[in-house]
Amino acid sequence: MPIMDAASAKKTPHPFWPRDLVIPSYVANDRSMSEILVFLFSVSGGFLLVTWLITGVAGRLGTWRRLALCWFAVCGFIHSVIEGWFCLYYDILPGDQSFLSQLWKEYSKGDSRYVIADNFTVCMETVTAVLWGPFSFWTVYSFLTTKSYRFVLQLIISLGQIYGAVLYFFTEHRDGYVHSEFGHPIYFWFYFIFMNFLWIVIPLVLIVDAWRQLSAAQSLSDSSKTQKVKRK
Repeated sequence: MPIMDAASAKKTPHPFWPRDLVIPSYVANDRSMSEILVFLFSVSGGFLLVTWLITGVAGRLGTWRRLALCWFAVCGFIHSVIEGWFCLYYDILPGDQSFLSQLWKEYSKGDSRYVIADNFTVCMETVTAVLWGPFSFWTVYSFLTTKSYRFVLQLIISLGQIYGAVLYFFTEHRDGYVHSEFGHPIYFWFYFIFMNFLWIVIPLVLIVDAWRQLSAAQSLSDSSKTQKVKRK
């Protein structure tokens, strides 16, 4: 990013933190916060609803399992489309007025690392988009078709998500939370804390679930092998 003097920096005011951050190419959004959030939550809700209906057709999945698959479907959308967009266009994001770029500029009010293409953020989001996005959709498919590896996928994705979320928070903690307005009810607590903490709490629950399912399957396999040995 080119170095600019104070006079030049004043020509491109922005809503991000720290306030002395210089973003020469920044163009303010022409979409409101409400438009952006309505889009995000309505599309996510659409994926949730469709997945809920599809999983109900089989009739063999319980409420808990159907909710888990709804989570993976929403993750597939967010990781592949939303975060995938960031991975492709992070270098032009500040000045781009495409809807998804404006979504990221809105979110950057809670974490400006996205609008300055922070190296960790770009790398972390690239891994998330390339791996956990497609894998999330694969997990939904594997449960609907009763694949034997379905809980392995659930475990791998959930571990990846929780690892990425922990690093996301920890790196910003070490930076002193300088990339957000600390304590702001929307930008800090909702955008930065709440929307990302979901990827710690829910994957943790799914890890425990996968652990139990795989442990039970291994115990059954071990018991079967022991019985076969005894018969011989």
